[in-house]
Amino acid sequence: MSTSAMRADAGDVYRQYLSAVMFHGHASARACGLGATDLYALNILQLTGAMTPGELAARTGLTTGPTTRLIDRLEQAGYVRRAPDPDDRRKVTVEPVGRPAALDQVMAPARERIGEILTGYSPDQLRVLFDYFARAADAYQEAAEQLRS
Repeated sequence: MSTSAMRADAGDVYRQYLSAVMFHGHASARACGLGATDLYALNILQLTGAMTPGELAARTGLTTGPTTRLIDRLEQAGYVRRAPDPDDRRKVTVEPVGRPAALDQVMAPARERIGEILTGYSPDQLRVLFDYFARAADAYQEAAEQLRS
């Protein structure tokens, strides 16, 4: 599709979407007694699995001190645990512990509503949407890494 076929307000609509997603993430975190960065870190761990505190720091953009406090909060809330690294007993990894029920409960209404919206799309449209999600996630990840370097 050429950019001339896009809505004139496409940029604004997209920014409103991103703002709504961020606002919901902040509200969900707050409803579970977490900070937005805590929720972001927990999401990273759930998507990628166990990692060292240093790897988590790199992924969140935090320094070591705030990362330690973040892990302490998540551990105290029962969302993660520290475990010995299976390959190097001098290291520790941080791993998610199950699925956080409180967070799932808080996010359920939005997930259900989004599910309802998605049922209105054809299989071909869904393939396009999820292709976009995957490719846009990669693009945002690469752009963030460039900004950090």
